[in-house]
Amino acid sequence: MTKLAALVGAWGPPPDQVAWAALVLAVALALAAVASPASLDGLRRASRARFLTSAALLAAFLTLGFAAHYLRGGPRIVDATAYVLQAKALSHGHLAWHVPWPSASFRGRFLLFTGPDRIAGIFPPGWPLLLSVGYALGSPMLVGVALSAALAIATYALARELAPDHEDAARLAAALSVVCSALRYHTADPMSHAATALFVTLALALALRATTTRQHAILGVLLGAVACTRPVSALPIALVALVLVRRADRRRWIALAVGVLPGVALLLASQHAATGRFFESTQRAYYAVSDGPPGCFRYGFGAGVGCLHEHGDFVAARLSHGFGFLAAAGTTLRRLHHHLSDALDAWPVFLLVLPACVRSIRRDRRTRVAWLLVGLQVLAYVPFYFDGDYPGGGARFFADVLPVEHAAIAVALVSFLPSIDFARKAAALVALVLAGFGLHGAYDDLSLARRDGGRPMFEPERLQDAHVESGLVFIDTDHGFDLAHDPGSLDPEHGVVFARLRNDGHDRLLFERLGRPHAWAYRFGAIENGHEAEPTLLPFTPPAAEIAGREVWRFESEVDWPPLAQQGAWAEPLFAHGKRQSCPSGGQALAVHAAPSGSVAIALPVPRAGKWTLRPFVLSRPGDGGVELQAGPLHWASAAPAGAEALCVDLGPQSADFAEGEMPLEIRVSSGVALLDRVELSAGR
Repeated sequence: MTKLAALVGAWGPPPDQVAWAALVLAVALALAAVASPASLDGLRRASRARFLTSAALLAAFLTLGFAAHYLRGGPRIVDATAYVLQAKALSHGHLAWHVPWPSASFRGRFLLFTGPDRIAGIFPPGWPLLLSVGYALGSPMLVGVALSAALAIATYALARELAPDHEDAARLAAALSVVCSALRYHTADPMSHAATALFVTLALALALRATTTRQHAILGVLLGAVACTRPVSALPIALVALVLVRRADRRRWIALAVGVLPGVALLLASQHAATGRFFESTQRAYYAVSDGPPGCFRYGFGAGVGCLHEHGDFVAARLSHGFGFLAAAGTTLRRLHHHLSDALDAWPVFLLVLPACVRSIRRDRRTRVAWLLVGLQVLAYVPFYFDGDYPGGGARFFADVLPVEHAAIAVALVSFLPSIDFARKAAALVALVLAGFGLHGAYDDLSLARRDGGRPMFEPERLQDAHVESGLVFIDTDHGFDLAHDPGSLDPEHGVVFARLRNDGHDRLLFERLGRPHAWAYRFGAIENGHEAEPTLLPFTPPAAEIAGREVWRFESEVDWPPLAQQGAWAEPLFAHGKRQSCPSGGQALAVHAAPSGSVAIALPVPRAGKWTLRPFVLSRPGDGGVELQAGPLHWASAAPAGAEALCVDLGPQSADFAEGEMPLEIRVSSGVALLDRVELSAGR
């Protein structure tokens, strides 16, 4: 029964008011079509401009409603929040930006740090650049709203190219775009798929009709936009577009190539700003220093594919024998299973129109081109190991071609069951989509709404309510930091500086270096006893770096993830327990895995120049390997544990002169796993 439930998904009575409204509207539309097709003539007689304006406005309104009702007011998944941070940086003109030290107060998930003080997001720059326009205007949601409207119009335009003589089919395609729940999500949450879908749809529509040099140049710009937004998704549309314009003369080919250049140049500039190399993937560089085993994040097949920290549960369940043919087939089938409910909100509705689509593919060359693009999109992501699916977002790697599917489905309905008036067929299909959402799709959206605490992990109105307009605010989540931090605001006297709450010496050191400003801690309310706890914003002064009257700085190793560098080993923060309740401190440690042997470097802050005594603490567990530590001239070594229980081991104090700033602490392992708990720095000997 569990497998059957997973296969068919959640079904039942409408779970919320939005779902009920969709179901009531579906019934009304179906009854109107059955009782009197003439009742639909108003939509058919409306001018093209009036219809498209209405469709665009309705799509925009539904996107705003989705953001308010299901996203609860802001971005939810960490990918979306990382895009937000990149967009804010680009609104200030930065592909990479400066951060003060200690850098661990600003580093985190999906951020790539390059010493001594540069940090960048890991995603391609196309979507953050577009989103940055909203931040520059002071209203980022405008971008998603504009995308909603543009997608409805672009879907109409593509359907017109696929079937030039069928205005009704083009209007149906636009209507399918409007009522598509997956598109409402992707235009409400700042992910890159809606922008990519717009570029892909316009590129296909233009490639089908391109005859002039100007059109070829615009087509090139659109292909470049896809390349710098989602590079893998650029492969299918580029191939299809190049085939469609293959008979163009030399001048038009040159125009197309020149049009592609800005997008490609932006992508290369972004990679150089983040990695120092034009042709180094930012995401690959990030996973090389944040996850393992080495080479785990790659586009391709073989052993060692699959990152054990970011996707550990998935890798353990699906890729225990590597990423080969069977694993790739399984991943693709799971994506397709999710995608069945994406275009039309419920998989039975898609299965109902499938015969019409098959018939259309057999009879019409242009429709074959559209479905060929969809098929190539599926194939393009076969070499990537991770499903990438989640409630509400569907099979997001295939969301880039959703408008193409809407246009092709609408056109397929024209010649299917010709004895039935097209208006009846169109109304019945839209009614089924709405009913599918009410009885099925809404359950996924509610699941999205409730996950991760049921709200955005930073809500700026909390600061407004507390009249916080300047100072230092510590944030306790990666999502919340991305949403709150502004790379252009690093002066606590003239604005709010947001930093990560580390609960160790990093907090105090940043507090001191910024001149001891007014400070607060924003703690996200997690789920407590099955209920959503409210976030808290309270005044906060980091504890002084003092133990028994002596200056002692405690730096937790796990908060320094992602580390500065990895070579033949990889690190991840782990919850762990030693013999004593306070060991390791904070209940976490930095685990360093040998792969098969190598080192990991983390940043160790030195508050000021002078003589310092360093004392590392490791957690020694049965079966773990030995570890060596190197900090400047100081060296420690700990043998593999021989006991039968986990113990915290003090590796002992050593002293040396150090300059102010961050110095690398190298952690070397030759086998197994080593856990570094913390390092304590005390002034003098």
